[in-house]
Amino acid sequence: MGLRRAAIKTMGRAHRLVYRASGGRVLGRVAGMPVLLLTTTGRRTGTARTTPLTYFRDGDDLLVVGSNGGEERAPGWLLNLRAHPEATVTIGRERHEVTARTAGAEERARLWPAIVATYPGYAAYERRTTRAIPVVVLARARPGG
Repeated sequence: MGLRRAAIKTMGRAHRLVYRASGGRVLGRVAGMPVLLLTTTGRRTGTARTTPLTYFRDGDDLLVVGSNGGEERAPGWLLNLRAHPEATVTIGRERHEVTARTAGAEERARLWPAIVATYPGYAAYERRTTRAIPVVVLARARPGG
């Protein structure tokens, strides 16, 4: 594991611990954007994996961006969601079951301008990579189906 990746992993671990301990009052916002904790099921291990991510809202849905900082490979949490779309989000002290799906081309085209207007770094990440940066829609699981 490279130094950069190890540092990111350590920072993520610290972020999770502080966020959970404070109920999101500390580190509940980064760069002016709200943060949630996304818990996925590991695609290879089946183990719960929790990642702090900034998010956006679209009606009742939550949106997260699979940028991985403009890296060529998709983030692990996204690969996990592709294998197991059921996940849990924690916002502050509230937990919600969600089902993830990647926004289609038309939906992404509608959502992307507002996302990059809020955080222009995503546009820079997209210029840095050859992959299309996905927008992931997290829809709350509906009781009873």
